[in-house]
Amino acid sequence: MRIGHPTLPAEWRVESADLIADTTAGSVYDVKLAGGEPAIIKQLKPKVLEDGLRGADFLAWRNGIGCVRLLARDDTILLMEHAGTTTLRDHLVAHGDDDATRIAAEVLAEYHRPSDTPPPEGLQPLSRYFASLFDKAERDRREGVASPFAEAAALAEALMADQRDIRPLHGDLHHENIVSGPRGWLAIDPAGLIGDAALDAANMFSNPLDRFDLTRNEERVASMAGIFAETLRRDVRTILRYAFAYGCLSAAWHDEDGNAGDCDDELAVVAAVRNVLMQA
Repeated sequence: MRIGHPTLPAEWRVESADLIADTTAGSVYDVKLAGGEPAIIKQLKPKVLEDGLRGADFLAWRNGIGCVRLLARDDTILLMEHAGTTTLRDHLVAHGDDDATRIAAEVLAEYHRPSDTPPPEGLQPLSRYFASLFDKAERDRREGVASPFAEAAALAEALMADQRDIRPLHGDLHHENIVSGPRGWLAIDPAGLIGDAALDAANMFSNPLDRFDLTRNEERVASMAGIFAETLRRDVRTILRYAFAYGCLSAAWHDEDGNAGDCDDELAVVAAVRNVLMQA
């Protein structure tokens, strides 16, 4: 059947579909299946198609453990379980940041559970994931620009040379990608990476994106690092190193896109993480 876009396989038995989001990553539809069962359809877009397909492979591999279930796929169209309507950001507003961070850590630990099924091929290794940071650091070196990117690139190389607990990773864990519904808290929209488990906590330090009162607060950085260190059974400095390297990677992405304001915002988070790291 066809409901606007995209064309959907008849065997999915979609009875209605409402567009609820349209981003550079994809178009998202809230759908009803035969019998009234809710579900989500996502049509992946070319700009991040590889990420989306890797994420779909990750969801299929996890098969509902800590993550939303992938019910079916047709080329670049994904049919997924409806995870719920309450995001971790909503929970943070109602119940506080520490509680939200602990929930994120619990979700991370759940989808990091060992599996008897081999991980999917094609997950992105961290060496390729950090390519934009390495490129930015090299440009700054050539131009004689003093910036945190060179320091972060050197740190990322050291971290990747000494990875521990290597496993499939969500790769984009943040407050809007953790949702509560009938099955409890679940992760959605993975990027599909493979590498050190500590990387999966890094994006949380930069989120929620507009809560500068949190993301630039060094006490919050230290508290968050402690919670994830306990969950992952790693030392706090490793968690902070990954957060610092990831923050500079995110800033490098914004620099590539010409988003100077977003780049500066991310570097402000990086500065707070670095200060805590220097004292840890």
